[in-house]
Amino acid sequence: MSQTLRDARKYEEITEKRNENEEKPAFHLSARVGWMNDPNGFSFYDGKYHLFYQYHPYNSHWGPMHWGHAVSEDLLHWTYLPAALAPDTVYDEAGCFSGSALTLPDGRHLLMYTGVCKEHQSDGRICDIQAQCIAIGDGRDYEKYKGNPVLTQKDLPDNGSKYDFRDPKMWIASDGTYRCVAGNCTPDRDGQILLFSSPDGMNWKYDKILIANNGRFGTMWECPDFFSLDGKQLLIVSPMDMLPHGLEYHNGNGTLCLIGSYDEKEEVFTEEKDQAVDYGIDFYAPQTILSPDGRRIMIGWMQNWDTCNLHSPEKAWFGQMSLPRELSVVNGRLIQKPVRELNNLHGGEVRYENVTFSGIKMLEKVEGRKIDMEVSVRPIDEENMYQKFMIRFAQNDTYHTSVSFRPRESIVKVDRKFSGTRRAVIHQRRSRVNGKNGEIKLRIILDTFSVEIFINDGEHVMSATMYTDTSADAISFLADGIVTMDVVKYELLM
Repeated sequence: MSQTLRDARKYEEITEKRNENEEKPAFHLSARVGWMNDPNGFSFYDGKYHLFYQYHPYNSHWGPMHWGHAVSEDLLHWTYLPAALAPDTVYDEAGCFSGSALTLPDGRHLLMYTGVCKEHQSDGRICDIQAQCIAIGDGRDYEKYKGNPVLTQKDLPDNGSKYDFRDPKMWIASDGTYRCVAGNCTPDRDGQILLFSSPDGMNWKYDKILIANNGRFGTMWECPDFFSLDGKQLLIVSPMDMLPHGLEYHNGNGTLCLIGSYDEKEEVFTEEKDQAVDYGIDFYAPQTILSPDGRRIMIGWMQNWDTCNLHSPEKAWFGQMSLPRELSVVNGRLIQKPVRELNNLHGGEVRYENVTFSGIKMLEKVEGRKIDMEVSVRPIDEENMYQKFMIRFAQNDTYHTSVSFRPRESIVKVDRKFSGTRRAVIHQRRSRVNGKNGEIKLRIILDTFSVEIFINDGEHVMSATMYTDTSADAISFLADGIVTMDVVKYELLM
């Protein structure tokens, strides 16, 4: 083990104890100390779920990337393990960037990650060069492969940029050999996903460009994940610098799901449909796993690159993951639902049925900042369609965050501009949903500093962070017109 990694492990252990009273999310994994971004190496190994993450332990802002590490038996209760990787070699001296994990036939845990080093240019500039590396371990300690890096600029196609070559996601093909996809772009930063293969997980070669952006969705494509689900093949990727397509995508860094078919023998992916993965404010770089019971489960970084550097450097931690989500494809659309393990945390049920009102309504015992609440709304009849329905939460006399639905436009909006932020940053996102005859179902999951809204049983999801003081825990319902609603609320008990 290098001294750099020993130092990181010692620092995180000491600093965690010093900040043990710091308020953190209850069931969303957050940084042990310092900074967290992309999920890495999401895998099931030795009887537990392992989740690594991009990590700068020494500061709550982005810095030289390490790999943080946590394990869980239920995807909700997480235990931190010591940092797994540190930038301590020539080929990753500038950072150990994102990657993936799987189990080798001999039982060892294989990590594949992007190593970053600096290169001096002829014009005096210093640029990052990215290559793919591997490390092998036992679920706690990992040793970097002596043959690193295993994929370099020499393994790129003619139009592939060595400056943007990252985020390998591995899987085992049906014949027992290994594959991985990685993000890349052309010299003019148009995204593409590259496919590589290996007979043993150690010796890799370039196969082909699996899919090219051709100027459709943003620029560089990051953090690809490629898998089969419900008879379809899905590519989930995070494009940078997106432009909106109506309300389907939003400006900036977003998440894209391409649904199609895959000829494994010919290695040809055929697109059929595209959609956003999350329509809210804070969600990026998701990664999936096939669970032991056959579920495809996804987790993402619940943050936005345009808003993540506004906090004080003195803050003990920054960054959290989304709630893990079970994925399916129904009628050609990606459906996302909270992992069923969340139901095991349910307590203190409060239920109301057929509540008809106009104006403002508050319900006894419907409150809290760690809750799972489902609200179904409908007009009293189609000829008396209401104009707007809203739920405010994390609320007191000063602050609130809200989700609203306008049935005539069938648009849902999440809005955190009154959550206590002091910056004119992204506070709202909208999504056009399937609101039939003014009816809609909203499942709202709150955890201390976040909200995730699952719309119509997971047809759309909207995620947002909010750093409102946790004493603001009221919930209110507002209707412009007359609505009837059903409410079921559970406390989430850890």
